[in-house]
Amino acid sequence: MAITREKKEELVARYKEQVVKSPAIVFTRYQGASVAQVQALRAKLQEHGTTYMVVKNTLLGIALEQSGRVKPDELLAGANAVAFIGEDIGKSVTALKDWIRDAKIMEISGALLEASILNGEQAQSLSELPTKEQTLAKILGTINAPASSLVRVISAPSASLVRVINAHVEKQKEAEAA
Repeated sequence: MAITREKKEELVARYKEQVVKSPAIVFTRYQGASVAQVQALRAKLQEHGTTYMVVKNTLLGIALEQSGRVKPDELLAGANAVAFIGEDIGKSVTALKDWIRDAKIMEISGALLEASILNGEQAQSLSELPTKEQTLAKILGTINAPASSLVRVISAPSASLVRVINAHVEKQKEAEAA
């Protein structure tokens, strides 16, 4: 049964909304997965801010073009389901990869990372990206390092001065005692 023009426009708008807010889009071949399994994956990915949808390739292609993103023709073939990744790419792709490994049903066929088209292997390597928390910790460490060094440099002369004064006081005490 063919879908109506209104339904197609609704799907394109829905896809476009997801494309605009997703820094990465991971394509999976979902053939062989049951509806219950797809729903379980969808629930798992939602915990990480990722939306998982079975898509119509031509309509997703239109949404990508309208959003100014690259249209990966090689990925827009066959039965596709797409993970619209949230802000924490590493955590989301790791969750997807782990679920696929455990279920042994689907495969990651590729991804879009901003304007780059990635093959399946490259897409799986996105799981190696640091999480948002790890990235923030590194940034804070980098920002904090100069301040820590500055405090040590500023306090070093005063600590040295205190040691010199204490040594002088000790010498005077010894001189008075003798």
